[in-house]
Amino acid sequence: MNNIKSKVVEGAGKIPGERLRAGRMPGHWLLARLGKRVLRPGGIELTREMLNGLGIGPSDQVVEFAPGLGSTARLALERDPHSYVGVERDEAAAGVVWSYLRGPRQRCVVGSAEATELECGSASVVYGEAMLTMQREEQKRRIVGEAHRLLAPGGRYGIHELCLVPDNLEEDTKEEIRAALSTTIRVGARPLTLSEWRVLLESEGFEVVQTSTAPMRLLEPGRLLKDEGLRGTARFLWNVLRAGEARSRVLAMRKVFRRYRPHLAGVALVGVKPAWGAAEGGEPGG
Repeated sequence: MNNIKSKVVEGAGKIPGERLRAGRMPGHWLLARLGKRVLRPGGIELTREMLNGLGIGPSDQVVEFAPGLGSTARLALERDPHSYVGVERDEAAAGVVWSYLRGPRQRCVVGSAEATELECGSASVVYGEAMLTMQREEQKRRIVGEAHRLLAPGGRYGIHELCLVPDNLEEDTKEEIRAALSTTIRVGARPLTLSEWRVLLESEGFEVVQTSTAPMRLLEPGRLLKDEGLRGTARFLWNVLRAGEARSRVLAMRKVFRRYRPHLAGVALVGVKPAWGAAEGGEPGG
């Protein structure tokens, strides 16, 4: 993967947004500041399902969009891919990811998932988690289209995102949930239904070969224990108890998650770029 023009950051960085007050910090970085390391809507188990579907192995050239604090990067690197490139918009987060990387074929660049400047067809696996949910429709399409551009024919693309259920959920309810989430987490949240996520990938040229869902229980005790372990859960809860403004934010987030529990889930999809995609000329959505 040559011709990378994005800024490369080495060395462990600080928690992104750490200079912001707890009341203004995006929800995912607030949880990270408090010690939560798994920030995916379907938890670590759904991340593992996505990675299993991607089938990463020693011959794969892997690109991860928005690795955040690198929890999934570490799982992917355990599968010993030929190379790994993380593309992270936040410089501090990119520095954290660098602390997990070893060797000349592993790197993290500061850049946009919409336009990575990585070489066309240079990857065999691309994935991203909990980032498309926060994008507008056009940005979602551009990011998925960029994944398609990066992949060689036969390459695999995985996503793990927040999902609205059921598929026939009324539009008014969708907008109500999106507004409540955006207000609480301080980031625009635009989750889709399972069929809408599937259509998004298919519209950009992917053949969806795997779909998996899990309850959205990000701040529930059982999920905390599964994702963070006993020690990590205890550390997170202790930090929440000690931080007044942050505690209020966390409780508000959990309240919204619980209020809309029947309509929220984590979803993971794996799509394949068909072998004929490169032969037809042009890129879907381009």
